[in-house]
Amino acid sequence: MSILVYTESENGKFKKAAHEVVSYAKAIADQMDTTVTAVAVNADNAESLGTYGASKVLSIKDENLSTFNAKKYASAIEGAAKNEGAKVVVVSSSANSKYLAPLLAVGLNAGYVSNVVETPSNITPFTVKRSAFTNKAFANTEITTDVKIIGLSNNSYGVVEHGGSATVEDFSPSIAESGINVESVDKVTDKVTIADAEIVVSGGRGLKGPENWGMVEELADVLGAATACSKPVSDLGWRPHSEHVGQTGKPVASNLYIAIGISGAIQHLAGINSSKVKVVINTDPEAPFFKAADYGVVGDAFEVVPQLIEKLKAFKAQNA
Repeated sequence: MSILVYTESENGKFKKAAHEVVSYAKAIADQMDTTVTAVAVNADNAESLGTYGASKVLSIKDENLSTFNAKKYASAIEGAAKNEGAKVVVVSSSANSKYLAPLLAVGLNAGYVSNVVETPSNITPFTVKRSAFTNKAFANTEITTDVKIIGLSNNSYGVVEHGGSATVEDFSPSIAESGINVESVDKVTDKVTIADAEIVVSGGRGLKGPENWGMVEELADVLGAATACSKPVSDLGWRPHSEHVGQTGKPVASNLYIAIGISGAIQHLAGINSSKVKVVINTDPEAPFFKAADYGVVGDAFEVVPQLIEKLKAFKAQNA
């Protein structure tokens, strides 16, 4: 009775979140004196998951799963869970996993707890700690169902290498029919995605126009970060909606979040509250964001950011 983990991948490569959920599942497996079985969908190098604690990988190669479809993916993972007799299933907190997890819970008659931030404090009763009220509080939640699904909050546990190896088995589950068909997917390449980023550099209306976004992208490039924006910026068409972070956009749980020219509306703060360190650069000392910030710079972004870029480049050059 192993712990089952769904590991997300893109273009055949595992995402950072995949390594984190396997690391987390390994910790639970050690608590329960069992092993970790990972489910990999159309991924290469499935055996590499052994490095993070998986003992076995069920490798699914299926053209029906070439693009994400929550119902199809949930049915595939359900088949894997039943095949392994898994009582605990771990998924990430990505948009895709949050979409498929409730469907998976229905199929397995399981209890699902999202936004979990720690390993279980108790196995009997099975109790996990999760963030609540848009990350303003925590709740210790008991899962009383026979099968339990845990949605791990991104960057809450971290990636841990165990140096083990995993056996890989081909697995061909039955795939449920879905009324949704994806005709095409357009993706930005060669950029760090918001979901996988450890550092996010975000801009707001204080940048005055899309023509000034060059310094945001340059700062992000120096830091190896993803770029993001506030809702008004995406609504104005300055940046694509895929970069909009906040309660009504994409949630961010980065290790470092740098907000440039963003006042800090409550919806934006709710979406980035899980970020560990928040840095704010704004000319208005009364901007709400300063109350939530770990570090704040009151100043003109057009003066502060270029100097920050210059200092970071010098620092990197000295430590190269």
